[in-house]
Amino acid sequence: MAEKSDIYRELQKHLDKMPVGYPATESGVELRILKHLFSPKQAELALYLKYQPQPLEKIYRKAKKLGFNIEEFGKKLDEMYQKGLINYGKSGEEKFYANAPLAIGMYEYQLNSLTEDFVKDIYQYFEESFISEEWNKSGIPQLRTIPIEQSLTPEQTVSTYDDLRTIIENIGEPISLAECICRKAKDLIGEPCKKTDLREICFSFRRAAEAYIERGFGKKISKEEALNLLEKAEEDGLVIQPGNSMRPMCICCCCNCCCEILVNQNKLPEPAQFFATNYLAEVDEDLCIGCGTCEERCNMDAVHVEDAIAHVDKTRCIGCGVCVPTCTSEAIKLYKKEENLIPPENTAATYTGIMDKKAELARAEKS
Repeated sequence: MAEKSDIYRELQKHLDKMPVGYPATESGVELRILKHLFSPKQAELALYLKYQPQPLEKIYRKAKKLGFNIEEFGKKLDEMYQKGLINYGKSGEEKFYANAPLAIGMYEYQLNSLTEDFVKDIYQYFEESFISEEWNKSGIPQLRTIPIEQSLTPEQTVSTYDDLRTIIENIGEPISLAECICRKAKDLIGEPCKKTDLREICFSFRRAAEAYIERGFGKKISKEEALNLLEKAEEDGLVIQPGNSMRPMCICCCCNCCCEILVNQNKLPEPAQFFATNYLAEVDEDLCIGCGTCEERCNMDAVHVEDAIAHVDKTRCIGCGVCVPTCTSEAIKLYKKEENLIPPENTAATYTGIMDKKAELARAEKS
């Protein structure tokens, strides 16, 4: 086992092997984040976990040389779970533990323990390395963009996985509502959201919801309450982004001033390629009056008014539909792309796909 001075580098390398990895940086900010989250002993224990959940007894067989009995070892892991460092599950009386990625994972689990220094380190890491070197690496995002309900017409045929109301009706319970960590972090550093006053607008489902409720991050709500809040999010111009699967474990409501994914993707010249979306906005120039509302509402800097006509940059449009319901002349509409992206069956399949794609890219680099 590594000396304490090296344990955080060992943990960084270990976490970097996950489907959503944890790459190193020139600045070393990733180590500051780990030191904020993990004690040296907790970092050592995390080295015995994998991204796939494993039963406590199996993990203990590898880690018993650390000197704990199995009860003490399980208690240490439970403490790490409560602190938001790892994932946990249970089947009957058998406990399972796994490493959590930084995002979606450890960062979101710090909802009740944010500090200004930690937030600034997270922002630096996202910009310096995480988005460009990890989030975008496989081309399979953890989140997908679906059109807001108000942007679709009755005539349009919408797949169930792109229909927000259908998703919520079939999502499974419980449903957890929590504060958005992105907006909470921005409030902490004195940069409140410019799009919405909503703060409790982060949704988790099934086991993910149970975990949030267990740890005091979120509260249980009904499907009707969820739909009402999502409708308000749509009105405020937020991008609806569920997890990238048929049965998402979460739904994020994102904006270009708080969401670190949108903030950093917007810095790229052609960010749309990194989003899973089946729609695209188009403008009928004969109807457009050049009012600029769509330009103001867009979270991706994809709409610009030139010569009193709005134009959509297809390399930036993610088909969220935020621009559509406020167009007074009904000039801008969403259209389905020719190529339909079908999301993976479940969250596990999403991460397996990410891992397989990264392995494929690694083989290609070596050849």
